[in-house]
Amino acid sequence: MITIRRTSPDSSDFNKLVEMLDKDLWKRYPQTQQQYAPHNRIALEASVVLAYEADRAVGCGCYRQTDDPGIVEIKRMFVMEEARGKGIAKQILKELEAWAVEEGNTEAKLETGTRQPEAVALYTQLGYKEISKYGPYVDLEESICMGKKL
Repeated sequence: MITIRRTSPDSSDFNKLVEMLDKDLWKRYPQTQQQYAPHNRIALEASVVLAYEADRAVGCGCYRQTDDPGIVEIKRMFVMEEARGKGIAKQILKELEAWAVEEGNTEAKLETGTRQPEAVALYTQLGYKEISKYGPYVDLEESICMGKKL
């Protein structure tokens, strides 16, 4: 059974999963990860969700407020390889969206990449649509930006 928990960026479970995510991203994008890496840092005010299978953290995601009122950016979505295919990422994302709405937000945006077809498929399935590239991703060819009204 999967349990979803809200927490903060200083969670040791979150930080272990983020390390795994970063290793995965370096494998997928060895040439551009140096450009991406600075934008993947998570501030302490971010809202973090963890997925647990039994008592083991197997997935994570978070969001941060953007400079635009009512808009959050989804960040650091990851599910351990051995836990994939169980709908965990969908549960994490739905919890992040619900939390963002509780805080008065009306829109979510995110950035993913061309070498993450499973992520693009998940976001599309949950109603995200491709939007113009924003911020640090504007000139990154491998970048895909998506957004959704909450």
